[in-house]
Amino acid sequence: MADADLNSTAWRVPPSRYLETRPLEFALPAVPVSRYVIMADGCRLAVDVWLPQGATGPVPAILIHTPYYRRFAMKLGGEGERCPNAAKFRDALVPRGYALVVVDIRGTGASFGTRDSFRSPREREDAREIADWIVAQPWSDGRIGATGISYPGAASDFLASTGHPAVKAIVPLFAVWDTWSDHYYPGGVFLNKLALIYDELMVAMDHDRRDLLSKVSYFSNPDLAGPMPVDEDPDGALLAEAVAGHRANFHMPDFITDLAFREQALPYDPGFSSADISPYSVCKSIPKDVAIYAVSGWMDGVGYANAAIARYLTMQGNPTHLLLGPWDHGARCNVSPWRDGVDPQFALIGELLRFFDEYLMDRRTGLRDESPVHFFSMHGEQWQEAPSWPPVPEATRLHFAAGALQAAPVNGGEVAHATDFSFSSGTGTRYERIAAIDSRDYYTDWQGRQAQLPAYDAEPFETDMELTGNVIADLTLASSEPDASIICYLSEVEADGTVRYVTEGLLRALHRKETRHPPEYQSPWPFRTYHRDDASPLTPGVAERMRVVLLPTSWIFKAGSKLRFSLAGTDADHIKQIPHGRPPVLTLHLGASALDLPLRPFQE
Repeated sequence: MADADLNSTAWRVPPSRYLETRPLEFALPAVPVSRYVIMADGCRLAVDVWLPQGATGPVPAILIHTPYYRRFAMKLGGEGERCPNAAKFRDALVPRGYALVVVDIRGTGASFGTRDSFRSPREREDAREIADWIVAQPWSDGRIGATGISYPGAASDFLASTGHPAVKAIVPLFAVWDTWSDHYYPGGVFLNKLALIYDELMVAMDHDRRDLLSKVSYFSNPDLAGPMPVDEDPDGALLAEAVAGHRANFHMPDFITDLAFREQALPYDPGFSSADISPYSVCKSIPKDVAIYAVSGWMDGVGYANAAIARYLTMQGNPTHLLLGPWDHGARCNVSPWRDGVDPQFALIGELLRFFDEYLMDRRTGLRDESPVHFFSMHGEQWQEAPSWPPVPEATRLHFAAGALQAAPVNGGEVAHATDFSFSSGTGTRYERIAAIDSRDYYTDWQGRQAQLPAYDAEPFETDMELTGNVIADLTLASSEPDASIICYLSEVEADGTVRYVTEGLLRALHRKETRHPPEYQSPWPFRTYHRDDASPLTPGVAERMRVVLLPTSWIFKAGSKLRFSLAGTDADHIKQIPHGRPPVLTLHLGASALDLPLRPFQE
């Protein structure tokens, strides 16, 4: 089955039909206008502007602010796409009357300056100045939108938060809301391999190390020849000067481990913490007339879908939309085990175009008449609509028993599970794509891997049941050590015995304390500060309650299949040991532990 929307009843006008019927009115230029724009501190940023040829008046602009090259140079006679990060937006938007402005953030590509952090606050101020520059151009009609996948997606939040009056609509695609908990420390657990691989990617790009960059699947075309100089730099002398300055850029493993607790200040800068690199911290500055479309996928890293949901719920005072599909990071793959092809068939660019047409061009597209929430249910292989999130407001509670999950609680009982520090969920997981690894198949070896873990099975379902939202594992656990990683997995065991990965959740026991949601982070799951002051070691052998939030999904359990819960204390290929060299024994108190599941009968 496919994720195509054309035959879906979830939209009055499916995105693919909107894209098909929206005419291509203008020509796409062969090359953009490219120049340096000078910031207030003197830093020169490289900017490409793609203008619709044939447009007779000013047009709105879409801004993409990226660290991944606005455009590549090409070897003489070389072939391939020079703008792998912007091409889909360029090809869809420019011929339909939008200017596309793509900027190398400071310290990257052909831009000057250095990167002092991941998503530096300096970039936010640069975005404000770029917006000023855009509206001053003769081709600008004074309206700006912003989008991009991952880093550029979050950059659109930061642009909107400047309060610039020209910014009217943003589409943060597969983008964090809280960099700390959505990206590098999900549940307070550090993703150590991700930090290393990201640093290797950025050294390859920022230092113009083409020998290293060619090993990254996204940039493996041997004809790519580094960042493209701007028009005023025909011999590349300025580019060489800019790249030389990039060697002073920060290194992610060093930087992110200095932020070991959420909102903890850097040791050398008491005014800088993880809040400064996270959109939630500036969301109060986004004007209420800015329309926002939050987009993610069910296998989008280890927190990006949570980010889209939190963004949608937090920004309810704005015109907001939410889209969650059967995708990995960037929607490069359809991740449903029942897909009929790897490549997504959903017209995501059509939905983005309709959104900008509605809120930036003031076209009457019917978008405001659609439900604000759309999501894809895997195994049912269909799109659904909803008036709000979560679509299943009431949870079904199943209680733990010896090796089982059941409707009635048991009276007491406990089971000890020793952590095996060699256990791994593998290398075909939700973790690889966010590290720029070209994953195509997900959890194909899950049957054997989960067999290494303790399992608790529910009774087979009598009818097809839909699980949509975040499962919460409400556990009472004791640990033999003062800290532990608690990893909870959910699987479907089909009637023939096939075991399929559904979702997972992580929590560092040190961060079990919960508190009320702050205004800038609204979600349907328990909130934690992850602050140092709220972190508390366990007393070995003493059981405590800790609620582990599993990543959201929409999954149909077929009649005759059953739900399986598995527990682990590590994932060796993705996280660091907690504690170092001391694998904890986790003792689950059955009578005090349960799963809260957003379940309902599935309606085809």
